[in-house]
Amino acid sequence: MAHPLPPLVALWWRAIDDYTTLLEQLSPEDWRRPTDLAGWDVFCVAAHVAHLEAMQAGNPHEETEIGEPPHVRGLMGTFTEQGVVARRDRTPDELITETRSCATTRHTQLLAEAPTDGTVAAPGVFGLIGWNLEQLLRNRPLDVWMHEQDIRRATDRRGNLESPAAVHTADYLAESLGFVLAKRVGAPAGTTVVLEVAGHPAYAAEVGEDGRGRMLPESPDQPRARLATSRETFVLLAGGRRPELADTVSISGDEELGRAIVANLAVTP
Repeated sequence: MAHPLPPLVALWWRAIDDYTTLLEQLSPEDWRRPTDLAGWDVFCVAAHVAHLEAMQAGNPHEETEIGEPPHVRGLMGTFTEQGVVARRDRTPDELITETRSCATTRHTQLLAEAPTDGTVAAPGVFGLIGWNLEQLLRNRPLDVWMHEQDIRRATDRRGNLESPAAVHTADYLAESLGFVLAKRVGAPAGTTVVLEVAGHPAYAAEVGEDGRGRMLPESPDQPRARLATSRETFVLLAGGRRPELADTVSISGDEELGRAIVANLAVTP
């Protein structure tokens, strides 16, 4: 289903404001606190967001030697780490300024020429990895809000779990339920599951006769398994942050299937 593009721009823009406002509240000690992301402290998370916003604004990627950090895997991991290492000598204020400046540049572009076709290739490196414009516009508020939450947990500043970006993120991640059920878990055709995340309509998925998972428009009365959890817990599990929270998810019906789904919810690093 296609999503209206201008509202996604507004969603990302508000997420940027929430995120940079949080960064301005951090103490010097906060910037070096470890996060749930392996090998990254708060400074690294902020450098990563600055890197992506810079590229979205049309700035070049910096090819940088990163050594062999144990948390980096694959070409995408190397690419991501280069953006962080390239900003290693910057100050927190410089990271905040870069993020705001680049986001403002991109926002101005999108306001001047409002996007209408989400199927066109995303600009720059985002298009090179196969994303179209709609994917990019949907991913940016998710990425910014997820990293805001990484920083909030690391610095004991929990909050902003009811924002539009928070709702968007949970809804977006829940769209992978069919994929998790069919491909990650390998459930047989006809298997149904319902996921209830507090504050959201129930999500339902089914494995079709072709073996593919698909989201259902309505929840079945008697799914094989029903999962229930909070928005924060779901996002932490689907975002690959805290797998130990799996035991807090309520499961009814086929508990073995439910546990297998919860164990495989992580769809984004």
